[in-house]
Amino acid sequence: MHQGARGELLSRLAEAVTSITVAHPARVAVDGPPATGKTTLADELAAVLRDRGRDVIRATIDDFLFPRARRYPRGEYSAEGCYFDTHDYEALNRVLLDPLGPGGDRRYRHAVYDHETDTVSSPPIATAAPDAVLVLDGVFLMRPELLDRWDLRVFVSTAPEKTVDRAVVRESRVSSQADIERRWRERYIPAQQLYFATARPTDHADFVVHNDDPRNPVWVTRES
Repeated sequence: MHQGARGELLSRLAEAVTSITVAHPARVAVDGPPATGKTTLADELAAVLRDRGRDVIRATIDDFLFPRARRYPRGEYSAEGCYFDTHDYEALNRVLLDPLGPGGDRRYRHAVYDHETDTVSSPPIATAAPDAVLVLDGVFLMRPELLDRWDLRVFVSTAPEKTVDRAVVRESRVSSQADIERRWRERYIPAQQLYFATARPTDHADFVVHNDDPRNPVWVTRES
C-alpha cells in the first residue's frame, strides 16, 4: 500500500478514471519527459485500478517505435529526430487507440515493435472488455496526432537536472556518463522544449504531477 501523498495521488487518479463516462474503454495517457517516473506511476495506477476490479491494458510508447534504421536520419543526438522520427503514431492510433475509442471494435494490439530485437512485432489481437482501462505511458503523448484520443491526460514533470541525474544512475550499466549526459542535453531535453513550444502539453493535462520527490509528489488538476 502507498502511504501519504503518493497514496493520495494514486487514489485521486483512480477516482478520476472511475468517473470517466464513455461507451468504450477509458484511455489514459501518462506523459512526461524521460526519467521523470511516469512508467512507475503508470504501473502503480494500473495496480490500484486492478485492485478495484478494473480490467487494465498496460502499454508503452516504447512498443510503438520505428525500427532503429528509420529513427536516426537526422543523427543520433538530433532533438528534431527525437520528436519527429521516433514513434509510429499512425500505427498507435490504428491498432490500439482507435479500436478502443468511440465506434471501435475493441480488438487491439498493444505493440508493433520489439526493442529487444529491433524488429516489427505483431502480437495476437486481443479483445478489450467494454469497461477496460488502457494505461499508456510515454513521451510526447499530447501532440496533435494523439491529443483527442485520450479520456484522461496525466503529465509527470521534474526539474530537468533531476532527469539527467536519474538517467546516469539508471543507464550507467550500458552507457558512459559522458554519452548519457550528451544524449540528454543535446537530444532529449531540447526535444521536450520543442514539444512544449509546439504542443503545450501541460495546457491539456487533467493532472500535472511534480515528481521531484516521488514519495511526496505535488499535483495540480485542471479544475484547480
